[in-house]
Amino acid sequence: MFAAPGHTVNLPDPRATDTAIDIHLVDGTGDIDGTDQGSKLERCQEIISYRFQDESLLLSALTHASGASHRLASNERLEFLGDAVLGLTVCQWLYEDYPEYNEGDLTKIKSAVVSRRSCGKAACSLGLDRCLIVGRGVTRNRSFPRSLVSDVFESVVAALYLDGGSEIVKTRLKEWLADEVHTAVENQGASNYKSSLQQYAQRELSNTPIYRLVRESGPDHRKSFLISAVIADREFTAAWGNNKKDAEQRAASNALAELHSQPLPFPSDVRENESPNE
Repeated sequence: MFAAPGHTVNLPDPRATDTAIDIHLVDGTGDIDGTDQGSKLERCQEIISYRFQDESLLLSALTHASGASHRLASNERLEFLGDAVLGLTVCQWLYEDYPEYNEGDLTKIKSAVVSRRSCGKAACSLGLDRCLIVGRGVTRNRSFPRSLVSDVFESVVAALYLDGGSEIVKTRLKEWLADEVHTAVENQGASNYKSSLQQYAQRELSNTPIYRLVRESGPDHRKSFLISAVIADREFTAAWGNNKKDAEQRAASNALAELHSQPLPFPSDVRENESPNE
């Protein structure tokens, strides 16, 4: 099933709900005003800065099932492999670059980075959407799954892996997904102040935070804990919590605020469940 020659359709952009991507369709014979299969293969290789030894891999990676002569000639099998390669590469990247993050933190960051939204955004930023080869059924139905551009990102990753190896994939993904990783780390850090403080302290101060119990208050069944973060010889404003874990998180938040000359989010004279004005 092939596309009507030279036809252009609009595909919803995963980056926003009110914009669209122009998809330039080709048929199976090529020779369509510079948008034939050969031109799309060339364009894609320029985009990803890699020259394939086996261009048939790239052709498969760019071919949606609707534009393939048979289903096994589409990018579905490569998408399957690419999903695993993408996940492993990002996991190794996060494991090596964020040693202070625990397994739970890394899992949340990885899930955000390899999501369909992130992959679709990266594909559109690169321009892979304009390299897609889809069939006329897509244009006839005017129904375009949002997963179409994220799927081609995964299939291209798989093609790169098979043709060039894991180092090529690692290098490209660190470039293509850098903003997504940074955003995911920042968002995760917003709720895990201890990880953020440890990362900052190790990077900027060449030290690791420790936490000091300043005081306990209340009966055994309703204790509150006042804990401060300490980096080298500097002790930051302590914070209260109903358990030590929460108190340490709040102490880390206070330390980050002081390090960045910002107002304290948890003044030490305010207990948990109280506001500063109470």
